[in-house]
Amino acid sequence: MNNRQLKEKNARLARKLVLIAIAMFGFGYALVPLYDVFCDITGINGKTGTQAVADIHYKVDKSRELTVEFVTALNESTPMQFKAIDHKIKIHPGGYYTVNFYAKNNTDRTLLAQAIPSISPGAAAEYFHKTECFCFSQQTFAGGEAKTMPVRFVVDPALPERYKTITLAYTFFDITEQSVNN
Repeated sequence: MNNRQLKEKNARLARKLVLIAIAMFGFGYALVPLYDVFCDITGINGKTGTQAVADIHYKVDKSRELTVEFVTALNESTPMQFKAIDHKIKIHPGGYYTVNFYAKNNTDRTLLAQAIPSISPGAAAEYFHKTECFCFSQQTFAGGEAKTMPVRFVVDPALPERYKTITLAYTFFDITEQSVNN
């Protein structure tokens, strides 16, 4: 192989590598909207509303009992404690319930945190309505401050009977740096 052929071969390889890098970037950029569409189609990773709903007067269905589980997590870089005070409760669709969550800032500096909720199974999200939730707004924690934060909710009695357990999960994120940069 002569010098010119080697240069042409290297140039082709460089073009292929640049195209692969551009395709990878494009795929990464499109991944979030594609994931949202996928979740909407399949009902996976049920997203709950981000605003309070007005109290609706449902007829409480005493003939049905559901289990609502509460799961908490922290983003790996969030220096807090975060837990559900009650990890599981039994409810009747149509009744309003309040549960509390505990969070504590483990640092000596002020933190701004945001909780992101999700519902499982995802299809149950449209029947799970929150009238009060700490996830509706950003939470400010002074250094060492602990808070008990309520969530008030109702499950619409129209929830299909095949659902016996609903899991409400929250992940808390430290957004202090993002708020400083905006």
